[in-house]
Amino acid sequence: MSQLTRKAIIDSFIKLLNKYPLNKISIKDIVDDCGINRSTFYYYYEDIFALLNEVLEIETQKALQISEGDFSWKDGFIKCTEFSRNNKTAIYHIYNSISREALDKYLYEVIGNMLSLIIHNEVKDLIVSETDIQILVDIYKFALVGMIYKWLQSGMKEEYDDIASRMYQLMSDNIRNTLIRTDPRYNVTVKIEKKENSDI
Repeated sequence: MSQLTRKAIIDSFIKLLNKYPLNKISIKDIVDDCGINRSTFYYYYEDIFALLNEVLEIETQKALQISEGDFSWKDGFIKCTEFSRNNKTAIYHIYNSISREALDKYLYEVIGNMLSLIIHNEVKDLIVSETDIQILVDIYKFALVGMIYKWLQSGMKEEYDDIASRMYQLMSDNIRNTLIRTDPRYNVTVKIEKKENSDI
């Protein structure tokens, strides 16, 4: 029963967050919507911000369950941002609230994880260091989260799928081409070619 009650609270909160800004939602609104009393709410959550943190943590864990496989860069992005796409208004309301830090943590974690899986998959035939991979993950993670925030600031006029398609076209080959230059086998080939050219 406790899990059902917790789920009812979360479902009501997400539903309300898709309608109203976070600062306009009260605990009374949530308990009235899901049919419980205030004491039951406080049994599970200290306040609305604790509830918000749990919602984002749950969605983070769902996104982190993406397993390595033959999915595309675009599919990976769409899958790990499923909650954001399905609850665009809720994300917008969180973004414009004092709980922006919780949204930052959620987006950076899920997108960073997605990028790590995909980059490892794309360069599994190369000899590259984990340090270099992590640097690229961080670069593209901040870029992607920045694009999501730009999308929110623009009023969410474009669809997530369109954004993902454009990012895939611009970034997919760049990631591999960047890391292939760190493969010592590639560097050896380049040195030989340079030497041969200098002897001509």
